[in-house]
Amino acid sequence: MTSLQPWWWAALPVLLLPLWWHRQKRQRTAAELLATARFLPSSAPQQRRIWRWTGILLLLARLALLLALIAWLAVTVFPWRGDAVLVAPGLAADWVEREVAAAGMAEATRLQPAGAPLDWLRDNEHEWRADARILVLAPASDMPMPARPPRFGHAVTVRLAPAAPMPRAVHRVVVAAPPERLARWQALFAAFGAAGERYELAAVPDDRTALVVWDQAGQPPAAWRGAHWWRGGPVAGQRVPAAGLQLGYADTAQGRVWTGMPWPPAGAAQAAALHGAWQALAATPVPYPLPAAALAPARSVPVPGGARAAWWPWLLAGLFLLERLLTHARRS
Repeated sequence: MTSLQPWWWAALPVLLLPLWWHRQKRQRTAAELLATARFLPSSAPQQRRIWRWTGILLLLARLALLLALIAWLAVTVFPWRGDAVLVAPGLAADWVEREVAAAGMAEATRLQPAGAPLDWLRDNEHEWRADARILVLAPASDMPMPARPPRFGHAVTVRLAPAAPMPRAVHRVVVAAPPERLARWQALFAAFGAAGERYELAAVPDDRTALVVWDQAGQPPAAWRGAHWWRGGPVAGQRVPAAGLQLGYADTAQGRVWTGMPWPPAGAAQAAALHGAWQALAATPVPYPLPAAALAPARSVPVPGGARAAWWPWLLAGLFLLERLLTHARRS
């Protein structure tokens, strides 16, 4: 352990004090001898303690108050866990069994962490004994690369499940162009689809529209919305470097409007530059996963104890108030 807090459990014998106090024979009224008592044979006075319900409840309240106070001071949980395997939900059973067998931890306890495995382990590491080994099995999506290498007070081995094949992305595209240029736009998005993505062309945008191509004179309808817009006209807004193209974009109420577009691109080079500039700002960044590693125990890392529950002071206050009320009821 990293502190002397667990030694507060050695104060448990203090619970004997209320028992001793309640068993004491206390004289409530002063005894006075009667004048005629001299004619009676002398005998030693005998007293018998009669328990009342208020006395029993008061004893229990005092015992509970002392026990809660000692537990609040002790706070720390003694480590009891041995070797363990932390298995994130959703992993293939055959892959989990292979990794557990390869690590030689077939007899280890298996746990399912709540949330990110390494964050959960850091919050609950105080539950493991110093010589315990920990194997973490998780998908790459749950293990992003941190700014600093993770450090634990125990030997931790991290293994990542192979990533499942990503489904082909489907982009809903609305093309508003004259008939003589519509076929060229359709051929352009068909070429984009050959790169591994799918493009679904529509006539009217909806809430799933990723791109609106406005290749017409005039302004688009005010009700149209789209995540991105390709429009003609001079370059405006934030400049974007693209091979052989002068592009710019600006965020509006209808979506992010791109200007400086070739209508349509004249060749493969312009099409690739246009697609790359668009995807650079439209695609969701994917965090780099933490690589599989065997982390040696860092002795300089303190293993924190258990945290006090937020409701614990209210429990102590309630028990103290109950003890005062029962004490007053017993005296009355």
